[in-house]
Amino acid sequence: MTQEWLFTSESVAAGHPDKLCDAISDAIVDACLALDPKAKVAVETLVKGREDRSHIVLAGEVKLAAGLDAPDYVAIARKTAAAIGYTSHGIGMDATSETLCEVTELITSQSAHINRGVVQSIDDQGAGDQGLMFGYACNETEAYPEHQGRWMPLAIALSQALTRRVSKAGLDGTLPWARPDAKSQVTLMHGSDGQPLYADNVVIAVQHKDMIAEHGSEEAEQAYIRQQVIEHVIQPVVPASLMLEGKTTIHVNSTGRFADPGGPYADAGLTGRKIIVDTYGGRGRHGGGAFSGKDPTKVDRSAAYAARWAAKHVVASGLSTECEIQLAYAIGVADPVSIRVDTFGTGTIADDTIASLVDAHFSFKPGHIIRDLGLAAPIYGMTAAGGHFGRQPDGQTFPWEKLDQTVIAAFQAAV
Repeated sequence: MTQEWLFTSESVAAGHPDKLCDAISDAIVDACLALDPKAKVAVETLVKGREDRSHIVLAGEVKLAAGLDAPDYVAIARKTAAAIGYTSHGIGMDATSETLCEVTELITSQSAHINRGVVQSIDDQGAGDQGLMFGYACNETEAYPEHQGRWMPLAIALSQALTRRVSKAGLDGTLPWARPDAKSQVTLMHGSDGQPLYADNVVIAVQHKDMIAEHGSEEAEQAYIRQQVIEHVIQPVVPASLMLEGKTTIHVNSTGRFADPGGPYADAGLTGRKIIVDTYGGRGRHGGGAFSGKDPTKVDRSAAYAARWAAKHVVASGLSTECEIQLAYAIGVADPVSIRVDTFGTGTIADDTIASLVDAHFSFKPGHIIRDLGLAAPIYGMTAAGGHFGRQPDGQTFPWEKLDQTVIAAFQAAV
């Protein structure tokens, strides 16, 4: 009997308060790595708006090479928030104003006990912390030309693409009334073979300018926003073949209105609260560690990237249609304490054989991951919104998404 099933994933735009915090934390990581490729960074950000002013709080630890002055963390925070669109107190934050936005900086030096475990040779460099990380890939996106090459669950790929689209449309003037704060959600119906059949629900919430005066009523305002979002955000992203009349429901600002002020005024933000949004939308497991604000010696970040890199090669080579790789580390120890490969019964060869191939072609020592992926570089600001995986690599960006055809050939030869 055919069994269909629903799966939902969500994403949030760059101006969501939590993502604003991720962006500021990653901008600080980039600034430190630009000064010192061996910088050690662990920075958290909190934002909250009030009636009189907004607040940005920076806290964490940084270690730079002797003789280097720290970057201007306060200026970085203001510049990052302003670039996302927070330049007016009326919409939720004016990061450009010292009167209307206060930045508190509480960043100290890294603990010497942690530093001792990670400052070693490239072969012996230990993990910056204990923990477990997952990498995941599948072939759902590959049936759709506009999303090929992502090797991702389709629901999260679409959700992330929608929020990237709405952010771009707000900044480039396509949707001049749109504010930085927005969310998306996609529910797909899957068939018994696991592949998507159609979009059951597509949800967009976007903060907007108050336009009742120019449209005449709240109903007319909302009808205009709905039409604009469908035309400029949903239709360019969601394949038409998935939007079925009578089956697909579209929700745009389903509470009725999402008018100013929003952003940090409406909701406090904190680094690291959108880890499922950042990864696989719930389809792949998550070890629990956030990525943003951390330099690549923190395996929460670098090992999750490496596991994704390896899993993507497994699926792209045709060894399976789905693959998850788990890594686990002890602080200060170079080799993972465990490696596990699971293809959920979709492998063309046994999982232990695939694990041997992965072990032969990928090193998961922190020093080797940083070297092989070129992670000691200021490449992290781009990752802060729109997802860390399934993105198109460009130059130094998203190196864990690049496929090595030599590895692909070696994997295919093993079948």
